[in-house]
Amino acid sequence: MLLAALGVAVPATVAVVAVVMPAAEAATAPVAGGVYTIVPGASGKCVEVAGGSADNGALLQQAACAAGSTKQQWKVAGSSPYNLVNAGSSRCVDVPNGAATSGLQLQQWGCGDGTKTNQLWTFTASSAAAGKYLIKNVATGLCVSDKDGSTAGNNPIVQETCADVARMQFAFNQVGGTTPTTPTTTNGATPTVAADGSGTYRTVQAAIDAVPANNPARRVITIKAGTYREIVTIPSNKPFITLQGLGSGPSNVVIVNNHSSAGGYGTSGSATVFVNGHDFVAMNLTMSNDYGEGSQAVAANLNADRSVFDGVRFLGNQDTLLVNNYRAYVVNSYVEGTVDFIFGGATVVFRSSTIYEKRSTGGPITAANTDASKTYGILFYQCTITGAANNVTTLGRPWGPAAQVLYRESSLSATIRTSQPWTDMSSNSWKNARFLEYRNTGAGAGTNSNRPQLSDAQAASYTPQKYLAGSDGWNPF
Repeated sequence: MLLAALGVAVPATVAVVAVVMPAAEAATAPVAGGVYTIVPGASGKCVEVAGGSADNGALLQQAACAAGSTKQQWKVAGSSPYNLVNAGSSRCVDVPNGAATSGLQLQQWGCGDGTKTNQLWTFTASSAAAGKYLIKNVATGLCVSDKDGSTAGNNPIVQETCADVARMQFAFNQVGGTTPTTPTTTNGATPTVAADGSGTYRTVQAAIDAVPANNPARRVITIKAGTYREIVTIPSNKPFITLQGLGSGPSNVVIVNNHSSAGGYGTSGSATVFVNGHDFVAMNLTMSNDYGEGSQAVAANLNADRSVFDGVRFLGNQDTLLVNNYRAYVVNSYVEGTVDFIFGGATVVFRSSTIYEKRSTGGPITAANTDASKTYGILFYQCTITGAANNVTTLGRPWGPAAQVLYRESSLSATIRTSQPWTDMSSNSWKNARFLEYRNTGAGAGTNSNRPQLSDAQAASYTPQKYLAGSDGWNPF
């Protein structure tokens, strides 16, 4: 979880406890939201991303544990089965192609919507070594292993047939993160929201309504797996609200409705979820508008500062995600749509997320309306951009003349129209907008006169941290 990173003072009465320990602390049971070094019993070294790379496909190895090294720190994300997300790259531990090959070296890859089975892991307590766990992949049924039980640095971390032996017995040493103590369905406690009546409330909105106005501290609303067909509004006088899905992945908790501009709601009024309270967090759930094609139909309308979405799916068609003139951070998430499906004047960072153009005839991903006085608009950082067909998707068009969009160090698939990836919108020319790319890879990447590139010298000023810092130094990473 990211609550401690939001700059919020969380008192002891709130059901979230911040825990920070040095790497040498004794092993603990891994829990969602915790950040750990992961240490095989055979070597006592730490699992890391080779070279601290942020690239898809970077391999996992072991090395001597180094305090504060983010390439050796892993966040347990979701609920069982879990993702293991590297703190340095925000990419997930991944079995290449989901191949059930014993001895295959593991890698990191973009987490997408958090439901890829080759990135999902279960933890089973070792019966032979107290405090250690076997880490098993959902897709292959194989376990993480220190290859050959070697004690050497840079030794590969692989998968192999599970056995309760030292090379597959891992200690989780907590070094940061937040440990949720909010009731979850996994321990039989009552969730806040459950459509079947097993929770405190049957609807998400009822739980939000129960939060007192001007609440000074974070309120975590847990939502049992299910579909919630309702309109959800976080009022402006209710900050610090977290919606946390309790399913095994974001697809298990779905908040959905089907309002559209054609129904008299207007584009901004058609949303399924309205976020008007600052410092909002959503985790491990889906926000959807299933109206269909033919009209603007928003899944989420973000109209408050410092929102965080971790492991969230945004589903829709035209105008899926409206990001108004505030700051937001979207990580390990998934956004799909057809036309302008990420749009607005916000400063927003998408990190390690998958963006999917679902229409076979393609369309523009973004329609930014950045104010000319703002340096930063929309950043896609280490994301995966893909689509239903090749050479049909454009990176964006300028809703406002000063639109600012940057695709940085992302994987662009063949869906991108490589010769002309930016287009005009009404009287706004893409050539006058602030559209940029930097060190992208994949079949859809490239350089030509229609693809402005950020220089290496400029790149230091266009990082996720720079985008979101603002005047208050906000750092949700």
